[in-house]
Amino acid sequence: MHMYYQLRKTFFNFCFSCWPFFCPHSLDVMNLRYHINMPSTSKRSKEVISNNMRHIHSTDTSIELQLRKALWHKGYRYRKNYKALPGSPDIALTKYKIAIFCDSEFFHGKDWDVLKLRLEKGQNSEFWINKITRNQNRDTEDDKKLLFLGWTVLHFWGKDILKHTDDCLTVIEETIFENKLNESVDNAPTL
Repeated sequence: MHMYYQLRKTFFNFCFSCWPFFCPHSLDVMNLRYHINMPSTSKRSKEVISNNMRHIHSTDTSIELQLRKALWHKGYRYRKNYKALPGSPDIALTKYKIAIFCDSEFFHGKDWDVLKLRLEKGQNSEFWINKITRNQNRDTEDDKKLLFLGWTVLHFWGKDILKHTDDCLTVIEETIFENKLNESVDNAPTL
């Protein structure tokens, strides 16, 4: 019995390693999972989910890195995760008083009505709905505090940064230009 299992395992490993060349397109992958005792991907265990969530970081995310790299190549200098400001913005252009937040769609609730309905059907829905609602409320409070301190606040969604980095840079540069224009009007001598 053991030898049979070993031969079957070797055959399937060979088949998966040579998938594009030797396996027919009509091969039933779910049926293979059943025969070789592979776990289904539709339900993940709590340990797998916990391990995935443990690897999600709040600083130096891929979206932050991409936007920071683009700003650096354009010649803009910034502070990252600036703790001196409320909400510690992901990117702070201190010279222009612009605070930039790079928000992930899930944790900050993009399309909240649709996401909330999806979460209600999933596991641990009460926790996630409360967490994302708290994140949204905290974002609003931090924005108000920053505006009170005279900072301009910009929020970008992660997918927008990844797919349209140039558009995000354009928004930032237009904001810098508007801030400079408003500053020059405020400092103009009165007649």
